[in-house]
Amino acid sequence: MTKSERQGESRKFDPNFKGPIHNRGCTDIFCCILFIIALLGYFAVGILAWSQGDPRKVIYPTDSRGQFCGQAGTPQEKKPLLFYFNILKCASPLVLLEFQCPTTQLCVERCPDRFLTLAKVVSGVSKNDHQYYQKYCKEGVDLTEPGTSAPVILMAKLCPAMIIPSKPFTRRCLPALGTTKSGVVVVGNQTSFKVENNNVSATDILEASKKSNVVVEARQVAMRIFEDYTQSWHWILLGLVIAMIVSLIFIVLLRFLAGVMVWIMIVLVILVIGYGIFHCYMEYAKLKGEPGANVTIRDLGLQTDFSVYLQIRQTWLAFMIILAIVEVIIILLLFFLRKRILIAIALIKEASRAVGHVMSSLFYPLLTFALLAVVIAYWAVTAVYPYNFQMMIIISSFFFSFFFQTFNTSNISAQCPDAECMFAFYGGETLYHKYLILFQFYNVFLFFWCANFVTALGQVTLAGAFASYYWAFKKPDDIPSFPIFSSLGRALRYHTGSLAFGSLILSLVQVIRVILEYLDHKLKGAQNKFAKFLLSCMKCCFWCLEKCIKFLNRNAYIMIAVYGKNFCTSARDAFFLLMRNIVRVAVLDKVTDFLLFLGKLLVVGIVGIFSFFFFSGRIKAAQDAAPTLNYYWVPILTVVVGSYLIAHGFFSVYAMCVDTLFLCFCEDLERNDGSSERPYFMSPELHDILSKTKEDDQDGLDNKKCSVVLVLEQCWFWYCEDL
Repeated sequence: MTKSERQGESRKFDPNFKGPIHNRGCTDIFCCILFIIALLGYFAVGILAWSQGDPRKVIYPTDSRGQFCGQAGTPQEKKPLLFYFNILKCASPLVLLEFQCPTTQLCVERCPDRFLTLAKVVSGVSKNDHQYYQKYCKEGVDLTEPGTSAPVILMAKLCPAMIIPSKPFTRRCLPALGTTKSGVVVVGNQTSFKVENNNVSATDILEASKKSNVVVEARQVAMRIFEDYTQSWHWILLGLVIAMIVSLIFIVLLRFLAGVMVWIMIVLVILVIGYGIFHCYMEYAKLKGEPGANVTIRDLGLQTDFSVYLQIRQTWLAFMIILAIVEVIIILLLFFLRKRILIAIALIKEASRAVGHVMSSLFYPLLTFALLAVVIAYWAVTAVYPYNFQMMIIISSFFFSFFFQTFNTSNISAQCPDAECMFAFYGGETLYHKYLILFQFYNVFLFFWCANFVTALGQVTLAGAFASYYWAFKKPDDIPSFPIFSSLGRALRYHTGSLAFGSLILSLVQVIRVILEYLDHKLKGAQNKFAKFLLSCMKCCFWCLEKCIKFLNRNAYIMIAVYGKNFCTSARDAFFLLMRNIVRVAVLDKVTDFLLFLGKLLVVGIVGIFSFFFFSGRIKAAQDAAPTLNYYWVPILTVVVGSYLIAHGFFSVYAMCVDTLFLCFCEDLERNDGSSERPYFMSPELHDILSKTKEDDQDGLDNKKCSVVLVLEQCWFWYCEDL
C-alpha cells in the first residue's frame, strides 16, 4: 500500500476557496428522514406514557387492587398505611424481580399493635378482638357471624392468618422487631408463632422484613435526597451560578492573558489538590484514638447515612492516597511535557484571538445546556410514567372485585383446592403492556441519540464560526457578520442528516455499553470466571470504540462545517488529514486538551471546596445560613458535577477552537506555500507556533512512532477525563 493510499491525497491550491462553502446542498438525507421519524415515534411514546401513567405509584404504596393508600377523594383517604397479609412471602425472589411482595396487601388506618391469630379470634368470644381483627381483613368480612371458619377465610384470602405488632415505615406496616439482652430476636416479646400449622420464628420474620425493605430503603434514601434538594436547591443554584461566573472569568482572562492564565491554572491545580491531601491527612490524624474510627469500610458495610463513612480513618486514608496519586501523575506529566506545553500555550493564545473576534461563541454553551436539559427532562418523565397506569388502576379495582366474586361463586375451588384468585398486574395484555420493555429501550436509545445530536450541533456550529475566522484573509475585516448564527443556520438547513448519522453511530455503541453494564451487574454473583473475563474485555473494547468514534466524529464535523460534504466523506478526509500531520497531532493537539482539562479541574476544585465547607457547616460565619440536611454530600456532589459540566461547556469552546484552527492550518499548508500568489491564511504567529513541530520530526519522530505516542496519549487522556 502506497503512502497516498494510507494517508490520502493532499489538498490542491484553489484560488476560489475562501473558507466555509456557502453554495452547498443537503447531506445524508436518508438519515435526516430517519431521525425525524424516530423523533415522531419518540413523541408518540411520550404521549402514550403520559396518558396512561401515574408517577405517584413510584412514591406512594398501593393495595392489591391498585388503589393508592391515603389518596384524597377515595375510600382509602383515611387509610394511609399498607398492610401485608403474610410478610414472610416478602422473602421471595419475586420481590427483587417485580418490586412487589406476592401476598395480599391492604390499606389500613393504623398498623397493628398487638399479636392475634385468626384461629384464636374466630374461636373466641371477645367482640373487641373481632372488631380489631376485621380492620385488617377485606371489606365485607364479619368474623362474628355464626359458622365462620378460619380455614375457609384463609382459603379465600379474606384475612391474614395472624397480625403482629408493627410500626409504620415509609407508609408500610413492618414488624416491630426487637432483641433481648441475650441477642434473641423477638416480636412483641415472643420468639415464635404458629401460622397455618407451621412454626414461624421471629428471625424468619426479620429476614422477610429485610427482603421487603430492599425497595423501601431505596425509596427512603430517595425521599431523603429529594428532601435535601428541596431544602438546598437555591444554594445549589447559587453554586452553579458561581461556577458559571468563575468559568466565564477564566475564559475572558484567557482572551487577554492566555500565557499567564495557563501557568496560574497549572499552579492552582497543584495547590488545590495539595490542600486536599493536607485536609485528608488532618482528618485522618484527628480521628486517631476515637472510638470506632478504626473500623474498616468492609466491616461497616452499606449504610444509607453516608456521613458515617467520614467518621472512620480508612475513608480519609483512601481519599488521601487517591489525591496523592493524581498529584504525582499531574506533576510528572507537566515535567515530561514542559517543552510541548510552551508550544501549546502559544496555540491557546492564538485561539484566544479567534474567540475574541467571535465573542458570541462564549455564550453558545448556554443553548447547548438548555437543549440537553430538555432532552434529559423528557427522557426522565417518559421513563417514570410507563411503569404506572392511572386509568388502569381505576378500572382494575372494579374488574378485580368482579372476578374475585365470580371465582368465589364458581366450583373452581372445589375442583382444584389450591386455586386462588390474586391480583397480577394493571392494564391487562394490551399491546402497550406487552411491549413496555421495548418502549423503555426505545426511550433510552432516543435519549442517547438526541443528546449526541445536540452535542454534534454545538460542535459543527462552533467549528463553522472559527473556520470563518481562520479563512478570513484580512482579520477581522473579512470575518462575516454573526458567524455563530450563520454556522448554526447552515448546520440545521443542510447537515441535520449528517449530524444524525454521526450521532446514531455513537448512540449504538453507547447503548451496547449500557447493556454490557447491565449484564455485568447481573453476573456479579456468578461463578463463571471466563464469562466475567469475556464481559470485561468487551466492556473495555466498546469503551475504546466509543472514545475513538467521538474523536473521529469531532473532526468529521469540522470538515462538514468547512466543505459541506456528507458524514462519511468528511470523516475520511479528516482522518487522512490527521494521518498526514500525525507528528503535529502527537506534539500539540492532546497537550492543549490536557491544559484545558486542568482548567476544568481548577473550577471544580474551587467550587467544590467552598461548597464542602458551607454545606458541612464548617464556615462559622455561615452556619446559620446553611440548611439542615440528611446528607450534606447531596448538594456538594450536585454542585461538583454541575460545575464540571458548566466548566466543560465553556472550555469546550476553546477546545473546539483549537481543533478547528489545527485542521484549518493543516489544510492551509497543503493548499498554499506562503508566496504572493498562494499566501497563507494563517497569522505569522500561528505559523511560527506550528512550524516548531517540524523539529520533532527531524529529531527522529517518524509517523509510526508518533501514531503509537498519539494512541497512548489519547487513551490516557480519555481515562483521566472519565475519572
